[in-house]
Amino acid sequence: MNYYKLTFSGLDEKISSEILVAFLAEYGYESFEEDENSLTAYIQEDIFKEEDLKSIEFLKPLLKANKIKRELIEDQNWNAVWESNYDPVRIKNCFIRAPFHKEDPDARYNILLSVKMAFGTAHHETTSMMIEYILENDFNDKSVLDMGSGTAVLAILASMKGAADLYAIDNDEWAYSNAEENCKLNNISNIHCLLGDADNLKDLQLFDIVFANINKNILLRDINRYSMVMKKGSDIYFSGFYEEDLDDIINECNKNSLEFVSKKVKNNWTSARFKKL
Repeated sequence: MNYYKLTFSGLDEKISSEILVAFLAEYGYESFEEDENSLTAYIQEDIFKEEDLKSIEFLKPLLKANKIKRELIEDQNWNAVWESNYDPVRIKNCFIRAPFHKEDPDARYNILLSVKMAFGTAHHETTSMMIEYILENDFNDKSVLDMGSGTAVLAILASMKGAADLYAIDNDEWAYSNAEENCKLNNISNIHCLLGDADNLKDLQLFDIVFANINKNILLRDINRYSMVMKKGSDIYFSGFYEEDLDDIINECNKNSLEFVSKKVKNNWTSARFKKL
């Protein structure tokens, strides 16, 4: 699968990377790299549309000034692109690395990821906050559902923390394949990787814990379906939205017997924990 790499330069307070990420995510852009005054975004070649960019009003000055560059990243070149940019991540006592990094002997949890296009390398605030939640809570003998699983890093860490039966679901074929590969790299055998979305849930069991690190609109659309596969007293952890969006998430959760418990905020990105009533 080929991807387009788009670089947006000349960002400022009027066109912030946070706002731009939120808009681009709505059009299928699925991975982002932020710099001081620029943003790099990736999207599958077959769903990229030039008119989507033109429809975002505040991007018109960048388009006019030719400050949006597009580059085609071919499938066979993707690993080399990521390897040249990927750094290991340490979050508390969890160390997440690629095969070309050395293991951290002082970390309790060492996770090995084959770094490909799949979202969930733990560099982004949304994933790192979800990892913090996992590290802080009990997963022993729990059943876990990871929606929008990307690399499956969340499910892998939950498995390392003693989760008994896990499902990792993503609608991107590359992410699905990458998740399966990463489970094998970490010798994890109790994660069932599925290609799909919330439609898959009708055939699954009830869960003790659910992860949903996606984006606001998909979360709002599917919260009712997540709630339907949660046991009474179970937990769901959301991420992928901004702090100002939390009230919308809470309101939808209230309609579906999910009670707000806590939140984490990093650079305005937000993660939140809810409990099934």
